[in-house]
Amino acid sequence: MKTVLWATLTANGNYAQSGPENPPKKEALDDFFTQVKATGNFIVGRRTFEGMRGNGGPGPFADIDIVVVSKSATEIPGVTVVSSPEEALKYLEQKGHQTALISGGADIHNSFLGQDLVDEVIFNVAPVMEGRGLNLLIDKENYLYKHVQLLDCKPLGSGVVQLRYALDRAVS
Repeated sequence: MKTVLWATLTANGNYAQSGPENPPKKEALDDFFTQVKATGNFIVGRRTFEGMRGNGGPGPFADIDIVVVSKSATEIPGVTVVSSPEEALKYLEQKGHQTALISGGADIHNSFLGQDLVDEVIFNVAPVMEGRGLNLLIDKENYLYKHVQLLDCKPLGSGVVQLRYALDRAVS
């Protein structure tokens, strides 16, 4: 199964923190909906999912397989809850998906990256800089480098630039 990590970064490389004072750019959100529609699924952390859900209801994700990775939650109505990235991928593969979209939460992104479970990354770089922020890490302990191959680079509008890279995964 191909795995694609989708994230929005700031211009200074942090994992973008959205909020009332810094809402996500429409172009990045539109791209997320396009990616979700193409894959038919997405994997997200519990806190990020709760933030996305807002007032509840299926919204634009009515026919989408949503997998929430959580160490504490065991059941969330309308979605599948698993306790690990491997379980999330196994579930989507059993459902017949060819591609899994990893969509949210720095902890979820870092767990997939740290376990070498990502084939491709899509970074939407927003035209904002943060003083403090979270980082996406392939390893929390060491100074490792992972070479990537640029697949595509395109402007999405409003100053958002999308970078798409392929990652070489270790063969197990």
